Amino acid sequence: MIDKRVASPAEAVADVRDGASVLIGGFGEAGSPIELIHALIDQGARDLTVISNNCGSGEVGLAALLKAKRVTKVVCSFPRTANSTVFPELYRSGFTELELVPQGTLAERIRAGGAGIPAFYTPTAVGTPLGEGKEQRHIGDRDCVLEHGIVADFALIKARVADPHGNLLYNKTARNFSPLMAMAGRTTIVQATRVVPAGDLDPEVIVTPGIFVDRVTCVADPAHESTLVAAGATYP
Repeated sequence: MIDKRVASPAEAVADVRDGASVLIGGFGEAGSPIELIHALIDQGARDLTVISNNCGSGEVGLAALLKAKRVTKVVCSFPRTANSTVFPELYRSGFTELELVPQGTLAERIRAGGAGIPAFYTPTAVGTPLGEGKEQRHIGDRDCVLEHGIVADFALIKARVADPHGNLLYNKTARNFSPLMAMAGRTTIVQATRVVPAGDLDPEVIVTPGIFVDRVTCVADPAHESTLVAAGATYP
């Protein structure tokens, strides 16, 4: 079996190229892979398309990646939250494009991409600006719009426990989008709080099988976005 461990977040994201599409896990701060995101800032890739639930908070993590002007398009459900101050200005200035996607539709687009399903119909967004210009069909007794599956060049996710083969467990609701994103990333990169020896994880409780994971790096004491924001921290 392949040992997928790499020495550091920097090594894990070293080949993310300019213009890449990147899935980033997290629901607010829950499950946000802050150390991988900061390593991506240091790495320098530009003109990125980021697919995530939201646009980060304060000036750390995903918000810091945006502030560094590395992201030219965001695909998300909640572009602005209580502490989201970076993205609105980038959007108003025209630097960063926004594709707004209802949260359930976003999750299903990612799941479909990971499962090899190119597109699906949903009634969500019918008759709203988000449904304009999309192919429509009447299915049963409902109008539906066509939505396309999402597959990205890279996926950055955070796990509670991993083993050397990339099998993953998450911290409760911090799993959120991560299992879906692991499937939909052509290269899936994981930061894990613990990496245990092969065979230590019960196969019956593994959430993400290692077949969907390409790299694992251990971050034993991951940062918490809310703590950093409360302290007024910025990155870099």
